[in-house]
Amino acid sequence: MNQATFRHFGEARRDDWALIDARFRDYVADAPRRVLAHLHNLAGDTHGYPVDRYQHSLQTATRALRDGADEEMVVCALLHDIGDDLAPANHAEIAAAILEPFVDPLNAWMIRHHELFQGYHYRHFFGQDPHAREQFRDHPAYARTVRFCDDWDQASFDPDYDTLPLTHFVPMVERVLGRPVRGGLPDLVDEPVDGPVNEEATR
Repeated sequence: MNQATFRHFGEARRDDWALIDARFRDYVADAPRRVLAHLHNLAGDTHGYPVDRYQHSLQTATRALRDGADEEMVVCALLHDIGDDLAPANHAEIAAAILEPFVDPLNAWMIRHHELFQGYHYRHFFGQDPHAREQFRDHPAYARTVRFCDDWDQASFDPDYDTLPLTHFVPMVERVLGRPVRGGLPDLVDEPVDGPVNEEATR
């Protein structure tokens, strides 16, 4: 059997879910390839910046690596803007959601809030408070988020910087996104507990 044949979940049996579960685990394991493919979507349009978002991402990761950041942080730096292609107004949430199952919760928080913290460098141009990030000063990820934004992110728009190519980071992405999902995936049980009543089957 190559695929399940049920028309709705009420018809599904354990064999169906065993097949789907196996395919799903393969799909999860393939996440690094798909994420890296999507990163290429940031290449091209600079949106007025000195470099496009692809080069900015590579440059941010390069600066983090050269500054002694650990591998997980370097991967976070590489992928921090990956949501720009789909949700430019909410890109930090997208990037954090992609990384969250595989990284330290404090790093996921950092990526989720990096746009606000980055605003320290430009929010005043829009009549906004550049110190808005101070509301999180007591958060355990505050210092790392400041470092991420101040030392690497906001500094990575230099078209003349000696940026490393993506091939340098591919093994890192494969290792970090190849980790077991945080909290694990549920295992299929031999004898399922009673589920919801299939009303059609009881008529």
